[in-house]
Amino acid sequence: MADNTELARTTGRVGTGVIALNGIIGSGIFALPAVAMQQAGYFSPWVFLIAALLITTIALSFARAASFFKETGGPIVYTTHSFGRFVGFQTGWLLYISRVAGLAASSNLLVSYASWFLPALDTPLIRPMAVAMLISFYTWINYIGVRNSLTLLYVLTVLKLAPLILLVLFGLPSTELDAIIGASVPEMRALGEAILILMYAFIGFEVAVINAGESKNPKADIPIALVTTVALVSVFYIVIQIVSISVDPAIAETKTPLAQVAERLLGPIGASILALGAVFSIAGSSATSMLVGPRLTFALSKQETIPKWFAAVHPKFGTPGNSILFCGGLGILLGVSGGFVWLATVSTLVRFITYALTIASLPRIEKTMDKDPRQFAIPGGLIVPVFAFLLSIWLVGHASLKAWAAAILLSLIGSAFYFARRQRFFTRTAQPKQR
Repeated sequence: MADNTELARTTGRVGTGVIALNGIIGSGIFALPAVAMQQAGYFSPWVFLIAALLITTIALSFARAASFFKETGGPIVYTTHSFGRFVGFQTGWLLYISRVAGLAASSNLLVSYASWFLPALDTPLIRPMAVAMLISFYTWINYIGVRNSLTLLYVLTVLKLAPLILLVLFGLPSTELDAIIGASVPEMRALGEAILILMYAFIGFEVAVINAGESKNPKADIPIALVTTVALVSVFYIVIQIVSISVDPAIAETKTPLAQVAERLLGPIGASILALGAVFSIAGSSATSMLVGPRLTFALSKQETIPKWFAAVHPKFGTPGNSILFCGGLGILLGVSGGFVWLATVSTLVRFITYALTIASLPRIEKTMDKDPRQFAIPGGLIVPVFAFLLSIWLVGHASLKAWAAAILLSLIGSAFYFARRQRFFTRTAQPKQR
């Protein structure tokens, strides 16, 4: 009997770009313009630009690493190659936790936004049921095929971008560029805090490299799609911030800044459209987490660091069915038991830890892997990755002790899982299904 553990390669360059876009554009852009205005005033568009340039250095490092590999797993594959199985496992484990925690957090937030239209969703009885049903829906869509997942992401991408594009188009005539160009630079502490906060709006791009095993031409498509998407999203964010503070400088006092700007431009219906756009945007982010998370346990299982059960591929749908079901179940458990802020904080911290590990793997990859003159290259060689690594270390150094305690505990749990596997505590594995 053949071992059915190969994923179907059905994702092209556009699909990869859509995955990256939905990984980046989630809830952040619907809330952070207010925070940026509080911290930096009319200088806030420049803060968005600084954050975009900083995250671009990390994205470029990921794109370079991706140009050497075609296997599913992204950072797991890169760190395993450079540092061995244990570091590769820890990278994958932490990245997996960040995706599942992100799925749970964004599903909670989606229900909160949806309760703007249906207040009953925010009641103690209905809310956990709504979160569970939402994650169950994502699980089912992913289980029956990656094409279905991409179709859902295409639809959600249009629905999330349309309200934001309308906001920009109607708001551009009101822009006050003189105030922005002549804005004074805030004091360094406030500027640093603003940059740190705005980085949250840009993370998530790494989802594009994880699904390499389902990409038609991963070494060529993933780097280009990744860099292009990060660049376009960065420009889009900066324009949104310029429009927002020009139309309504008072957004610093609200928790729903873009809805308030839309109301100033288009009336109450504009606010409703933006609120609905936020729902679709968060849905796209959640769907992306559900698409990517199971591929991480699939990759870890292929490396024999967790039970082979996770590497089973559905004979009909060509998806990592067991990993998808496990991710959905864990997401529901976290979603109904944890709050958005804590889940989002832990997700962000462990993600930047994996960023640092991935970037640190590049020198050995460059030294040991065969190179192709046509593959993606970073101008300046390793200068950009070194800067990106130092940036990641600086960012994780600003996390709270509570978040660090959670990250260390999760890492220890992963270590126990890893060494238990090596001691053959997990000896029973599912027999592979046949096509």
